[in-house]
Amino acid sequence: MQTERLIRKYANRRLYDTVASRHVTLEDLRKLIVAGEKIKVVDDKSSEDLTRGVLLQIISEQEQFGAPVLGSELLEMIIRFYGRPSQALLSRYLEQAFTTMLRQQESMQAEMVKALQTPFAPLNDLARTNMELWEKMQAATREAFMGRGQDDKPSGDKPKE
Repeated sequence: MQTERLIRKYANRRLYDTVASRHVTLEDLRKLIVAGEKIKVVDDKSSEDLTRGVLLQIISEQEQFGAPVLGSELLEMIIRFYGRPSQALLSRYLEQAFTTMLRQQESMQAEMVKALQTPFAPLNDLARTNMELWEKMQAATREAFMGRGQDDKPSGDKPKE
């Protein structure tokens, strides 16, 4: 299991990455998460876990200033689920859906990498097959025009006397 990268949040609202020993921004944290890092944000004084709130801030910034993923209709539907008995079901469903989608994406990327490493492999096989057929056709043509000698060698291979 991957360990969480500890981020401390100070009273002045600055974030400090304890692994890199430097202050970070929400954008820095977003990049860490995209790279596969798990983060845990805690209040410096109380040690209260603030991770969820910071993750929501990152999503909010992406939705506001980046390319939005969550359209208004989807956000309205999510809001309607709050307080209902099916709220927990929605949460589990979304987690499973995203996990499945990420696995499929990773699988697709792995296949693309494999294809890009040997992009001409199918063409190489085709060229090899074509060359073999061409050589067989040439041999058949030689045999048809030149014939075979008694010793089953092409007549052109007989030593000259």
